[in-house]
Amino acid sequence: MMTDPTVPSASPSARIRAIDIGRGAALVAMAIYHFTWDLEFFGYLSPGLTAFGGWRLFARCIASSFLFLAGVSLVLAHAKGVRWRPFLLRLAQVAGAAAAISLVTWFAVPGGFIFFGILHQIALASLLGVLLLRLPAFVLVLAAAAVIALPWFFRSDSFNTPWLWWVGLSSENPHSNDYVPLFPWFGAVLLGMAAAKIGRASGLMDRLRTWSPPSIFSPLEWGGRHSLAFYLIHQPVLISLVWLATQIAPPPPPDPVAGFRNACRAQCTPVRGASFCQSYCGCVLDQVGLLEGGITAFDRSASDPAMQAQLNKIAGFCTSQTDLEQLEGSDDE
Repeated sequence: MMTDPTVPSASPSARIRAIDIGRGAALVAMAIYHFTWDLEFFGYLSPGLTAFGGWRLFARCIASSFLFLAGVSLVLAHAKGVRWRPFLLRLAQVAGAAAAISLVTWFAVPGGFIFFGILHQIALASLLGVLLLRLPAFVLVLAAAAVIALPWFFRSDSFNTPWLWWVGLSSENPHSNDYVPLFPWFGAVLLGMAAAKIGRASGLMDRLRTWSPPSIFSPLEWGGRHSLAFYLIHQPVLISLVWLATQIAPPPPPDPVAGFRNACRAQCTPVRGASFCQSYCGCVLDQVGLLEGGITAFDRSASDPAMQAQLNKIAGFCTSQTDLEQLEGSDDE
């Protein structure tokens, strides 16, 4: 490979500071999103705010950037041969942190515990990525396109068992506060690997190794170098700060109707789309309102098996009703 003679030579092992800065910027964006989620969780913002629209897109961009950079780093670190000792050490750290998050959230938020979040995905993607290191960039791009597209065209009830939720092909997405399954998210890692291979072949990575960023980027660079520690620490700190705020200036009482509607839409939209879920959740809310005590009684006894059985019946009725309404609407067109 020919290199640009005007660029000073750099050690092949030199760290690319631009990647650390990019990772640090993603960490800042993640902290902003999580702080907003915390404000919503404690009642300072409207329920479901971070699950829709721009906030939802923001969260997906953050996750994609982390996974893309993970793919880039994998190629840069092991393109000339897998360095098994540092690879396995890093893998153990990420997998251990993922397991710790699952354990903590199992007790803290059992209804939405994180069983396969961003760290779980990075750990699995690292294992799969090492096996694909020798593939050329164009094959990795094609594979990424297939991984990203598959959930749009194929989902099956066979994947609905909790043991297969990590695959991402179940007919209904499970509820979790951070759900980053293999499909489609591994596609972002593959794109990062392809980009790194193209960057190495074009000499871009060699040029980036010689770049000395201005000192203003130092905090981002430092965060990018310690991304795992930042990831593990920032959310407990933010939650503690918001909790302290509730002791000084408590949030207004929640609106149970708005909360129920937004929670319904948050779970429904990724599976059936916004149009269906708007009608479906309106139907569910109307039917719950007909129960003795209405939405208030449901909030008090949501975990009661009898109430869950009633809600399952309502969900089945409203699914059929909404499907019929949409079918009739399409026929009228």
